[in-house]
Amino acid sequence: SPAAQLCCGLFVILILSNFWFLAVLYLLWLYLDWQTPCTGGRRFHWIRNWAVWNYFREYFPIQLIKTSDLNPNHNYIFGFHPHGVLVAGAFGNFCTGQNFKKLFPGLTAYLHIMPIWFGCPFFREYVMSAGMVSASKESVSYVLGKAGGGHASVIVIGGAEEALNAHPGSLTLNIHKRKGFIKMALKHGAHLVPVFSFGENELFKQVANPKGSWLRAVQEKLQKIMGFALPLFHARGIFQYSFGLIPFRQPIHTVVGSPIPVKRNLNPTSEEVEQLHALYLQELCKLFEEHKGKYGIPEHKTLIFE
Repeated sequence: SPAAQLCCGLFVILILSNFWFLAVLYLLWLYLDWQTPCTGGRRFHWIRNWAVWNYFREYFPIQLIKTSDLNPNHNYIFGFHPHGVLVAGAFGNFCTGQNFKKLFPGLTAYLHIMPIWFGCPFFREYVMSAGMVSASKESVSYVLGKAGGGHASVIVIGGAEEALNAHPGSLTLNIHKRKGFIKMALKHGAHLVPVFSFGENELFKQVANPKGSWLRAVQEKLQKIMGFALPLFHARGIFQYSFGLIPFRQPIHTVVGSPIPVKRNLNPTSEEVEQLHALYLQELCKLFEEHKGKYGIPEHKTLIFE
């Protein structure tokens, strides 16, 4: 992330400058504040409501679509698909503006991202201020364990690995082996809500990296070592449309499906996990099929699960 690189660069400058003592104070703060991303984060509504986020959403544009009411007396897991390169739909809809609150009154959304980002000086404060928290089990349990309901963990199910499939037109989701969110839903009795973000994979063109290619092998190896993927992508420039790193202006329609009721089960069997996982995939397919025609997906195209 360019923002993360900028924040890390600023920290290095502080260390090497006459203001090194500020870096030392920040390290002390980092030590004392280390667990905050796992305990609900620290959001600031004035940052989430900056006018710049309106321009960000209008650029593509990004739109949140509601298909069903969600009872604020329950807690939820929103399974977000697909990852794409930027996860722009998740950020634009669940971390900025008032659209989510207007459509789902009484609910507070927490976007879970990789824990590695919370080790980045200054950048961690920025992402927490927008409402992002760690994707660790501890963090998800903290959100879903809040009494009284009204909390939604937004989890990008395919994770970093799925970013390597983020090609225009791709409908491949990494989900067959992703069952941790199912276990968390059962443990806390959190209702499952499938979310599909149409247009998420259209924002960038990624260098061809089919499975079995040397590039894909290198990317997967690096992803296992570092914990995040390194897709090689490009889009448009500021004043021209042929090459650059600014995403294409492609509409993103993030459709929130109907909730799947989940009864609390502290010790689910593998069969119960598999059964709920299969039901979730069924509801995700149903959501996709019902809405694909509205957002330019050909009738013969279907989701591919890996």
